[in-house]
Amino acid sequence: MISLKDLSPAAQNNINTKFIVLDKMKTAAMEGQNKTCLALVADETAAVHFQFWQDECDAFEPGDILRLTNGIFSYVRKSLVLRAGKRGSVQKIGEYTMAFVETPNMSEIRWVPHPNDSHNKYVQESVISSHSRIFPPMP
Repeated sequence: MISLKDLSPAAQNNINTKFIVLDKMKTAAMEGQNKTCLALVADETAAVHFQFWQDECDAFEPGDILRLTNGIFSYVRKSLVLRAGKRGSVQKIGEYTMAFVETPNMSEIRWVPHPNDSHNKYVQESVISSHSRIFPPMP
């Protein structure tokens, strides 16, 4: 299992991790025929924006602990999100009892192609914001 702090953008479905849902947008967006919604999720190392698809939007709530299998961390409409993608899956494995941090938010980092391997790897260029600009920090 990978820690959220170790995520970097990629076009491969190979991320296996677990996290807790901290917050979820109340409204879902329709992209063509697909319903999507955004959530803030975290583990004990970092936070990230997670994109739910279709029935996932209604299936999971804040406080749920989820396991992501074969996920992808990539850009969707200029936003960097973690998601299950077409070949991945997300399932509830518990609720409420998981240590987490809200910073850094891996979706709020500007990434650039690696100078020696620009086709396969990205490196952090700068921090856009230490926390989520979509979901304000919890009090």
